[in-house]
Amino acid sequence: MLAHALAAGRIGTLSLRNRIIMGSMHMGIEHDAPALAAFYAERARGGAALIVTGGSSVNRVGAGGRNYSFINEPASASALRAAADAVHDAGGRIALQLFHAGRYALRSSFGLQPAAPSAVPSRFSPDPPHAMDEAEIRETIGDFARGALRARELGFDAVEVMASEGYLLNQFLSPLVNQRDDFWGGDFERRMNLPRAVLREIRAGAGRDFPVIFRISGADLMTGSTTPDETLRFAASLRSDGVDALNVGIGWHESSIPTVQHLVPGGVWVPFAAAVKRAVGDLPVIASNRINSLAAAEDVLAGGSADFVSMARPFLADAAIVAKAARPELVNTCIACNQACIDRSLLDEPVSCMVNPRAGRERDFAETPVPADRARRVAVVGAGPAGMECARALAARGHRVELFEADGELGGQFRMAREIPGKRDFGETIRYFANELPRLGVAVHLNRRIAEARALRGFDAIVLATGVVPRAPRIAGTHLRNVVSYADLLLRDRDVGERVAILGAGGIGVDVAHYLSFGESDADEGTRFLYEQGLAAPPDGALLISGRKRVALMRRGTTIGEHIGKTTRWAVLRALRAAGVESYLGVTYDAIVAGGIRVRDADGRERTIEADTVVIAAGQERNDALLPELRELGVPYRVVGGAKDAAELNAVRAFEEGLFAAQELSGELAAYA
Repeated sequence: MLAHALAAGRIGTLSLRNRIIMGSMHMGIEHDAPALAAFYAERARGGAALIVTGGSSVNRVGAGGRNYSFINEPASASALRAAADAVHDAGGRIALQLFHAGRYALRSSFGLQPAAPSAVPSRFSPDPPHAMDEAEIRETIGDFARGALRARELGFDAVEVMASEGYLLNQFLSPLVNQRDDFWGGDFERRMNLPRAVLREIRAGAGRDFPVIFRISGADLMTGSTTPDETLRFAASLRSDGVDALNVGIGWHESSIPTVQHLVPGGVWVPFAAAVKRAVGDLPVIASNRINSLAAAEDVLAGGSADFVSMARPFLADAAIVAKAARPELVNTCIACNQACIDRSLLDEPVSCMVNPRAGRERDFAETPVPADRARRVAVVGAGPAGMECARALAARGHRVELFEADGELGGQFRMAREIPGKRDFGETIRYFANELPRLGVAVHLNRRIAEARALRGFDAIVLATGVVPRAPRIAGTHLRNVVSYADLLLRDRDVGERVAILGAGGIGVDVAHYLSFGESDADEGTRFLYEQGLAAPPDGALLISGRKRVALMRRGTTIGEHIGKTTRWAVLRALRAAGVESYLGVTYDAIVAGGIRVRDADGRERTIEADTVVIAAGQERNDALLPELRELGVPYRVVGGAKDAAELNAVRAFEEGLFAAQELSGELAAYA
């Protein structure tokens, strides 16, 4: 069991305790030495064989944002050294990623115009780059080499050079961006000269015994960019130049193909790493992207597709994912929502995790258990995201917690998400809490509705986490038999007709549209995804879709899914368009009728949108009926999640409020001890 994933391995001179690497993630806390050290140390204790830091810019013009570290600047040294020392003290190994954003950099960071092989703008950055001259190129090569030497001096065990995801070195490889006709561009041999020069200079400066990993692009997913043959030629060239391992990434940030969102099936990019592995023989190859469990990693390694597996976001969701190898039911699984991690990173904000809001805040939420004589009895009412996390955090601090849930399962509205295409792993979050809460001693009472606050007398503190209820729109006809609420559809599997109109186009409305328009196919989900993205064809040359509903989305406002995260919204809307979902924006609802819904457009024109079923997804309201009575009990209490505020409610906020409330209550209860 997990014989391959837990086997020792080697990258160059570096011996590693297993084959699971924590991939690079920019955390936005790179200037906070204690926070950065605590974050990485917890992952080292959790079993990561090698931790790769977030990208450390080799110079200012190559920064991905203001919060990046700068390996060649003295001001970054203390935080980086602290991170390396903390990982070593925890028994782990750590590599620094050397980074240059190229044309993906932002002028707003430091007032510098981005630099690139040629003056070709990108869809990722609003700032057009300038073409690097010979002196700049030579200086940048030196910056990479100096960065590697400095990393070694600061105590890092290796470096990883970022040459993937459309950043500078990847840009030099691509004819889309590299339009030069000199030593650094033209045919592919010349387009490889810059990354190969970087590797040689690192070797000359940091030493041949210092492990160097290159993160390369298995496929740019950009029409007209580097070809598959060129990708493998590049991998072979790096092997001949003495690289110690290749970490295979996928796609550019500009690509119209999603790569890391929940829509992307797990393991779908492994064949690209396998192709590199076949091209480089015994050189260690690392597979990455959308591998979120040790069982999935074991399959990759056992099949010979790679020698190591890199997991990034899974280590945000659970720092101890490797240490829990024998108890996978206790692993908090990454659900690829991107909301608290990648979305925040792109805004240069501190990164965390929806399902583990402690990530990146380990020092602030140490969760040291209180002495037994100071443990208090706490009731948490409602087992949605806020309630589950609050109960977990309180119990982790040693309090005696009882969790009351009116339904027969944990999760609240979070249960609906697992029904949506690509969101099956959201159910893994519920599985985690269903196992973790009893392990921590939480008494879970299912099918237990608290109708009156007096039923909670005897508790030292109370948390109200009763969530939301669907909002009933003020429109005639909601009583008709062809009307269904989103909750009835997703939680109680209500039948709908072939033509469906969805009233409301926020996040829930979009999810419902995706659920109804997706249909079933005769291919596995990986094959279907690659086919729909134009990357492969099913074995018989055709893909059959059945059960797809005709869906219309409508909204009073003018934006569909406006609060869906930046890195996910475009991909979901693209999928809806491909499925034929129609959109009606800026409408006024007149009435639901037997054959559909009658609306008026922005110009006052009346029309009927034909539908067999109308699904109401018009928002939510607070479910806080217990609050007035709760205030009269005279004990400390908190209101969290949807019960606190239903406006623009999302699971990130709910999980965070659960954690924060536990911290606050613990402090308040301690004051009464």
